Amino acid sequence: MLPSRLFFDDNFFKGEENIKSDVYEKDGKLFIEMEAPGYSKDNMNISFDKGELTVSFEKEDEEEENKKYLHRERKSYSRVTRTFYLGDVSEDEISASFKNGLLVISAPKKKEIETRKTISIKDSD
Repeated sequence: MLPSRLFFDDNFFKGEENIKSDVYEKDGKLFIEMEAPGYSKDNMNISFDKGELTVSFEKEDEEEENKKYLHRERKSYSRVTRTFYLGDVSEDEISASFKNGLLVISAPKKKEIETRKTISIKDSD
C-alpha cells in the first residue's frame, strides 16, 4: 500500500518544462518513472532527505558558431525539479536507471515488523 502522505505536487516545478511521471507500487517497492527526453544522466541529480525524493534535470544547449538566429523558440537552458514524498523507505537501497529517455527510480519500502508481546501483570504492593 502506498504511503498516505505520498505526494507529487506540481508546485515543485521550477521551470517551464513538464516532466511527466508515474508513481506505482510493485513487489514491496515504490517506483517512479519519469520521461526525460533530450536529457542525459549527466544532466540529472537525485537526492533523498527525510522521506522526500527530489529529482532535478538541468541542461544547456551549446550554441553553434556562425549561426545568426532570426527566430528561436527552442530553449537553450532548462531546469526542472520534481519532489515526491515516499515516506519510510530503505534509503540505502534506492536505485535509479536511465535508458531511452526514461528515468526509473526504485525505492524498497521498509518492512513493518509485527511483534506481539504479552505483558504480564504484577500484583500491586
